[in-house]
Amino acid sequence: MRSPASPSRSIGDLRALTPARVALGRSGASLPTSALLDFTLDHARARDAVHAAFDAPALAAGLGELGLRAIEVTSRAGDRGNYLRRPDLGRRLEQASALRLADVGDDASGRLAIVIGDGLSPAAVHAHAIALMRELVPRLASAQIELGPVVVASAARVALGDEIGGLLKASMVAVLIGERPGLSAPDSLGAYLTSAPRTGLTDADRNCVSNIHREGLTYDEAAFKIAWLIREGLARKVTGIALKDASGDGTPQRLADKSAPA
Repeated sequence: MRSPASPSRSIGDLRALTPARVALGRSGASLPTSALLDFTLDHARARDAVHAAFDAPALAAGLGELGLRAIEVTSRAGDRGNYLRRPDLGRRLEQASALRLADVGDDASGRLAIVIGDGLSPAAVHAHAIALMRELVPRLASAQIELGPVVVASAARVALGDEIGGLLKASMVAVLIGERPGLSAPDSLGAYLTSAPRTGLTDADRNCVSNIHREGLTYDEAAFKIAWLIREGLARKVTGIALKDASGDGTPQRLADKSAPA
């Protein structure tokens, strides 16, 4: 006996499941005017997100309302133009900021350092960072994870957190930073976690929780994942390819060390 035929699915069903540009139609050899205008608008929003002003004092004030001490620093890039042209300068602190954090590091007691940086979308940081911290801080407190001062970094790339975490003598650094804007998400926030932070590490040494925005991960979902990775990473003293995100199934695993005897 033949099974009943599956109900036919239309391309409209696919469009309802994704913000990707699919089945836009055509007008002659080009896109319909409405699709072209939508693309132009989203492209403009992405460009605006990259060039948005970063208000570090406002973020510091928001952290203060959560009972957190904030320290403002800047990278060697200085202005936005240098930041976009010279990614390497965004990965290192300018001298005055480095000296300031070195002084703080002598008295820092937190195992975890949190850095909030503008990245490639300051708009994402202003939209989501404080709300995410509001969900994350209680989870860290319940896990008894000591948190030092929060660093607000201007003209920051992800790797800037390595130098900051090292100067603060933290066991782990968590960098909350604006991700590269896309045409469907100009204000997406990412979190990058690195154990034993120090200058010279690579992305293989980090775990990432990305797509934190209104149409992506909620603040509660993101805070749960980030707190799980921080807790497991501190316990195991690893992050990156050595730590699998098993927060969803309750079975944390660490990749085997191939150099260890079987």
